Amino acid sequence: MAKKVWQVEKTKYCEHVQEDIDIETEVVYPADFLPEQAPRILARRCSKALECNSMEHPACSLCGTNPDLDPVE
Repeated sequence: MAKKVWQVEKTKYCEHVQEDIDIETEVVYPADFLPEQAPRILARRCSKALECNSMEHPACSLCGTNPDLDPVE
């Protein structure tokens, strides 16, 4: 059976919340009987997305409020 896990991809300082955040990716690893397949990235999220969404100004694409700003790049 495939295994889904959230892994920390990057830790960086966010100007919007003014503290360090973790950018996490949801990775799906293949089942044991399909070991030649590479892991797949399904989604990305920010560890401070709830705090950003409660502020007045749009933050970034990981929070869903500003699709033009991608903090992963």
